[in-house]
Amino acid sequence: MPSNTTPKDRTRLITWEDPTISVNAAQTMSGFDILKAIAAGSLPPPPIAILMNMDLAEVEEGRVIFTVDPAEYHYNPVGAVHGGLAATLVDSAMTCAIYSVAPIGMNYTTIELHVNYIRPITVDTGHIRCIGEVIHLGRRVATAEAKILDTSDKLYAHATTTCLAVQLNQNNR
Repeated sequence: MPSNTTPKDRTRLITWEDPTISVNAAQTMSGFDILKAIAAGSLPPPPIAILMNMDLAEVEEGRVIFTVDPAEYHYNPVGAVHGGLAATLVDSAMTCAIYSVAPIGMNYTTIELHVNYIRPITVDTGHIRCIGEVIHLGRRVATAEAKILDTSDKLYAHATTTCLAVQLNQNNR
């Protein structure tokens, strides 16, 4: 531990809002409108975004960008950011890209995720962004791809997903 750092400096407290606020909004709003509202701050982000310190930075139909600044609390035992951060980023970006073209009352859930890790992410990597884009949108199945890039567009990971369309109703909320 550096001499100017104490264990107290490594304390992290998080708070989040009720996640059902955004879930319930899906009954009357499209996926695109929900994501735009989350990005604008008028709907709360999901708790996982708060936990991982991810920000939904951009939303377009069929494309979203999440950003994060890798931190020490993302580290694994070998001194790099745990692969779970990259997996969470790409899963979120791809699923939200698909959700951005979802009609009112429709949601998507990941049924397959494939991540390729290209190089380690560390605190020194700095600000990273994850771009998720729809590849195919069918009636029941959708696919998407994502890339994690630094500010110089260096690639850290890329991924693909398959998602299943789920019609929302009172029984599966």
